[in-house]
Amino acid sequence: MAIEGPLKELGLHDVFQLLDLSRKTGVLRVTSPLRRNQGTVYFDGGAIVGAEVRSNPHPLGEMLVRTGRLTETELAMARDLQSRGDRRRLGEILVATGALTHRELERQVRLQIEEVVFEVVSWQEGYFSFTEGPLADLHTEAEIRIPTEAVLMEGARRIDEWSRIERHVPHLAVVPSLEALEDTVHGALDLLPGEWEVLAQINGERDVRKLAADLGRSEFEVAKTVFGLFTSGVISIQDPHRGAPAEAGPGLAEQLAHVTVLFEAGELEAARLEVDALATTWGNEPAVHALAARIALQAGRSREAETAARRALGLDPVLPDGHRLLGDALVAQGRLGDAAEWLDRWLALDGRAGVASGEERDRVTEAIAAARALDTYLRGQRG
Repeated sequence: MAIEGPLKELGLHDVFQLLDLSRKTGVLRVTSPLRRNQGTVYFDGGAIVGAEVRSNPHPLGEMLVRTGRLTETELAMARDLQSRGDRRRLGEILVATGALTHRELERQVRLQIEEVVFEVVSWQEGYFSFTEGPLADLHTEAEIRIPTEAVLMEGARRIDEWSRIERHVPHLAVVPSLEALEDTVHGALDLLPGEWEVLAQINGERDVRKLAADLGRSEFEVAKTVFGLFTSGVISIQDPHRGAPAEAGPGLAEQLAHVTVLFEAGELEAARLEVDALATTWGNEPAVHALAARIALQAGRSREAETAARRALGLDPVLPDGHRLLGDALVAQGRLGDAAEWLDRWLALDGRAGVASGEERDRVTEAIAAARALDTYLRGQRG
């Protein structure tokens, strides 16, 4: 059995519930073109038994050393045994040598799996594909089963908490900086070990995502810690996206260029998902909506193209591309009279800018004349 589709039509929360209720065994793969990332979740009888994400594989040994639960010497000894032919999993060796208790191993593996699942479930765009069958390629350091319902409940709790955090940490690209000493609270700081760990890594250059990667901790936990440090007055937060105009925002220019490459290569669904994601951050940029209109037109979704073109024009009423795209969208819907008016406006605006070639302008002029003639004829037929 194969279940697949775009996340825009069926969210991962619903997919997880379906696999849980139907007690499925198999592999769920989730791909995000926007993040250039892929996550894999393994199910056995509806329970989650493994998970991994390409961008952050979270090697168990390195994570245990980073969090102080294992020394580098203990890890090296366990790996040396494996290199000499010991076929046991790394976790099993660590437990057998006394470097780690079985309970701690299971706890760490569970945390590792849950963090990957929480990250993947948060993706709003991309594709999913579930392949049913035996789990031949599952490799974990300990056998563990996590009830899917419990993971979804924790995910919902995190979403609620994010609604509070995002007032000051709206996304993972914000950059925390240390406040000047005289501007912070006086006296000794009363922070937890995890907060000190994050604070020590803040240098005014790393964003929240980079901090999480460097610390080997979940993005949610680091964002939550950054929020707490900010509300305590210990740090400030800069949002590189806020108020950045299109021409001054190379980040936007690069992302638009990437979506355009997908569009021109004919990967219309991937381009649509990425431009939709762009609109959540750059919703005030007319170029984003104009590109969305182009993609929708090419995909044959004329009403969607009309909506995007009107949004672009609402932000920039003299955007030439907006008038041309709106005219083309109306032509595709058979609204020829309205289309001719918008194409006329495009001709007038382009006449001042001189962007289009004479040949293209001639084609549009002929199309306007034909549209008006056909519209007049159809109106007569209906009358």
